[in-house]
Amino acid sequence: MISHHECIQLQKGYERLHSVSLKTHNQREVVFSTLAGELKVSCFAPGVFRLHWASAQAQPDYGILAGQDAGIDLELTDHEAGYRIQSGHIALEILNNPVSIRFFKGETCLLRSALDCTIQGALRVSPFAKRSDSWLVSLDLKNDEPVYGLGEKWAGLNRRGQLIQSWNEDATTVNSELSYKNTPFAWSPEGWGLFVHTPARVTHGVGYPQWSHRSYIFELCDDELDLFLIAGESPGEIIRAYTGLTGRAAQPPRWSYGAWMSRAYYLSAEIALGVAEKLVERKIPCDVLLLDGRAWHTMEDRFDFQWDKQRYPDPAGFVQKIRDLGIRVNLWEYSYLSTANPLFNVLAEKGFFLKNPDGTPYIHRWLPWPYDEYIPHLMPSGLIDFTNPEAYAWFRDQHEALFKIGVSVMKTDYGEAVPEHVVGYNGDSGKRLHNAYTLLYNRCAYEAAEKFSQDEALVWGRSAWAGGQRYPVQWGGDPQVDWGGLAASIRGGQSWGMSGGPFYAHDIGGFAVGNPPPELYVRWTQAGVMCSHTRFHGIGEREPWAYGEEAEAIVRQWLHWRYRLIPYLQGCALEAGQTGMPVMRAMALAFPGDRVAQGFEMQYMLGPALLVAPVVEPGGNVRYYLPAGEWFDIWEETWVEGPQVVERQMPLDRIPVFGKKGHILPLGPVVQNTGELKAGLDLEQIWCFGDPQAGMALPGSDLMLSPSGGLSGVPEGVPVIIK
Repeated sequence: MISHHECIQLQKGYERLHSVSLKTHNQREVVFSTLAGELKVSCFAPGVFRLHWASAQAQPDYGILAGQDAGIDLELTDHEAGYRIQSGHIALEILNNPVSIRFFKGETCLLRSALDCTIQGALRVSPFAKRSDSWLVSLDLKNDEPVYGLGEKWAGLNRRGQLIQSWNEDATTVNSELSYKNTPFAWSPEGWGLFVHTPARVTHGVGYPQWSHRSYIFELCDDELDLFLIAGESPGEIIRAYTGLTGRAAQPPRWSYGAWMSRAYYLSAEIALGVAEKLVERKIPCDVLLLDGRAWHTMEDRFDFQWDKQRYPDPAGFVQKIRDLGIRVNLWEYSYLSTANPLFNVLAEKGFFLKNPDGTPYIHRWLPWPYDEYIPHLMPSGLIDFTNPEAYAWFRDQHEALFKIGVSVMKTDYGEAVPEHVVGYNGDSGKRLHNAYTLLYNRCAYEAAEKFSQDEALVWGRSAWAGGQRYPVQWGGDPQVDWGGLAASIRGGQSWGMSGGPFYAHDIGGFAVGNPPPELYVRWTQAGVMCSHTRFHGIGEREPWAYGEEAEAIVRQWLHWRYRLIPYLQGCALEAGQTGMPVMRAMALAFPGDRVAQGFEMQYMLGPALLVAPVVEPGGNVRYYLPAGEWFDIWEETWVEGPQVVERQMPLDRIPVFGKKGHILPLGPVVQNTGELKAGLDLEQIWCFGDPQAGMALPGSDLMLSPSGGLSGVPEGVPVIIK
């Protein structure tokens, strides 16, 4: 009875849509009249239908859609109790009594409206229902059909049975459903994907049994419903279509693939410089040093882009000393400004902050008054209003002085604090601004890097919404310092990749609180090295020498391996830019036809060639699955036949890593930092997993092998090693 009651409560106040009537149509668009207003149907791109109930009044557009309507021809016919709209091999049926849909690829129905009925035979959940401020849409799920995507989440990758909020939160841990990066995009290995184009909150009950274990029900808190349905041969094709809609990631610079070193936080310029010098002295490869949220400016008046003059009397000189060591500087920022800062009054008079409905600046408080004023780094603050063009330009241009002295990249922290009641310069409420805010924030910071940085543009972002993948790189925030924190971080990275985000890093060692045991630190390093990007960070020391000689030696060894992987990672990034395919690929994404593989969520493919199974429990025990085919154990240098499940105990210096037969692995030299690499693709050797085959290539790049073992796209003299 609980399930029935919750489902009834969910639908309270909604009006079911019973019928559509044809209003007009042409080759590119079909328009229907409905109880909820006009429904416009088009084929936005090959394999992608768009169903758009527009708001009566135009709403602000935040640039979530990057793709343009391809203007594909449609064929409209009457069909049963409604209409059939055909575009090539895909078709959408819109039926009456009540309004419902069936989405086809060829003769196969990929997705249809919910079929959940009462004992009397009436539909228990409305296929489409509307009330003044929101929508309810219900879709049928096949028995045991998995569903993936919906942003960065920490629990099981298969969303079936979960209640998911598409709502960016300052999650503070990786222990609950709350997360920093959300997107209302989901897909199934059965061949369909859906994307709700909105900045507003979306709640997804994906076979959630309290609503309906056999239905995918989502509630959209917006007056407008703009729904994209995607048909794809594979999950990769669906992600390609989704990133065609929302944009693909820019190419990260080569130096970003090196190691990033950080802690929360370095107390002074002397300490930070000492760490950089010690990294070089101890020959621990590193490319970026982060000065985190309390490290480089005063806490009481943050954030105004100004250095703490007492600790950093010569910022330009400090940055240059770090750069002279071959290390770049990453500075923390956020888009809030303390009310204790005199600049607050200046910006408030200009209207640069989000406002309360009465027109006063909204003040964000982490803690109730008066306790908030006793915690300097959590002072009451205004939120920069990025919908105000002048405020946007001001925030962007404040970066100029930092980039001018040689700072390379900003860590764009926070951005999730916009409440529903505030009002933006563009007239929109916090209900729609909340998620879009982080997209605008990271876009602004990325444009600042493009405009002012001496290096290639990049941000290091925590929060994101649909389209945020265009501004790399994202990292997962604040894992607990334990084995569960490591495991959740690995799932978070795969989850973001399945949601259109190709680049990811997690805090090696865990964020809060204190230093992990040496064993956990080493295992976290191994997992962190085998991601698109690698950063050490947390409350406490995260430098390898803090964990003993054995741990330091193993970490150094793995960082050497990391730098050797840079040419391969560059190729994976090129593929991501062309197709949206993430560098870190969950088994359900890489092997969608293998239901056994889908159950192994603590392993993944790093690009197309490497299978990685991190150790996520003390003692070195690991259980992993090798799909059908031949796999090369890169440590044992032996071939293993799949499919099989393997249980092993790994020594501290190793985790299972396998090369997939039929692929190549380009490797570079071991260096202290990427500044020591030659321009272009600096290759030391090419590993070929199996005999060379025609067309064997690194996806996205010009690097190819011929059956004779010859190379194209790289300088002569690079040896090919056949494994």
